[in-house]
Amino acid sequence: MKIAIVGAGYVGLSLGVLLAQHHKVTILDIIPEKIDLINHRKSPFKDPEIEDYLAHKPLDISATLDYKPAFEGADFIIIATPTNYDENRNYFDASSVDITIERASTINPSATIVIKSTIPVGYTVTAIQKYHNDHIFFSPEFLREGKALYDNLYPSRIVIGSHSESARTFADLLLEGAIKKDVPILFTGATEAEAIKLFANTYLALRIAYFNELDTYAEIKGLNTKEIISGVCLDPRIGDHYNNPSFGYGGYCLPKDTKQLLADYQDTPQEIITAIVTANQIRKQHIAESVLRLNPETIGIYRLTMKKSSDNFRESAIQDIITKLQEAGKTIYIYEPTLKDATFNGIKIVNDLDEFKNSCDLILANRLSPELDDVKSKIYTRDLFSRD
Repeated sequence: MKIAIVGAGYVGLSLGVLLAQHHKVTILDIIPEKIDLINHRKSPFKDPEIEDYLAHKPLDISATLDYKPAFEGADFIIIATPTNYDENRNYFDASSVDITIERASTINPSATIVIKSTIPVGYTVTAIQKYHNDHIFFSPEFLREGKALYDNLYPSRIVIGSHSESARTFADLLLEGAIKKDVPILFTGATEAEAIKLFANTYLALRIAYFNELDTYAEIKGLNTKEIISGVCLDPRIGDHYNNPSFGYGGYCLPKDTKQLLADYQDTPQEIITAIVTANQIRKQHIAESVLRLNPETIGIYRLTMKKSSDNFRESAIQDIITKLQEAGKTIYIYEPTLKDATFNGIKIVNDLDEFKNSCDLILANRLSPELDDVKSKIYTRDLFSRD
């Protein structure tokens, strides 16, 4: 089959690599540097499996800036463009999805359009009506940053918001490229699939917020957080996973998805969804206040990225904490090897690790690393289990 994928981020490129094992895939993006890297079989971001497959697997994959030749003759057009949450409108900015559907419907009206971008609940039905195109469905992705291709090769589940024949074909394509074959596949209504995505991510945010608030309580009361979490998680209904305290949730999905779901609850009684969003702000405030109580003169930020396997720091919790520390007049240095600039938001970048360590009275590390072992006495972290 001929498949076009719009968006060369984690979702789009990992899908492209997965499907290019058996089909002809063209990836579109608006950034020339990304296109050039992909055409030279290099990943524009950190993901071990994507890097390995691009370098060593016989993939039928190419990248381009031009929609028309990619869309013409395509059996599937997959949309994986970013949809950021608009704080002013209380709504996802899905304009990139709108533009792509309009172009696809004009250039190749017979193609099946699969939306992988996260969208508001109800978007797909509206798009079908707006563009007079019933070959559109939504299929949520459940990928981790830095493990996107791995999660496509070993999917936990496949959810598709359609009961059509093309939906079943698309499910077969995903399974065909995967290594794991015993995968639950769920076909649902369009709007139900959209809700699944937002509710799944909001539950993960809830779990993070819960264990962070447990940690806040234990820290203030002088209790051993690790022992409490270990005991609580012995209950098999709770489970010993996704329970390592942090500075707060961040990244591509959880902040915007929780806010969008909260906006969707505007006319529906609720308390928990509001609490999840609020709890994350309270946690970041608590971390900043805890650091300020230690009264350091100079504060080092060890990595803007919040996960060990990621080179992305979009909406990372540490950025809000940095703002609060700046407002308190503290001198701050940042160690972030993915940044080549001299400053970040007016803060000096020190990417010589020894110089960074020696420059700081206190170092904030959302996740510990062996390269910090020699300065443990300077570290402020809530990483108790040394895992993401």
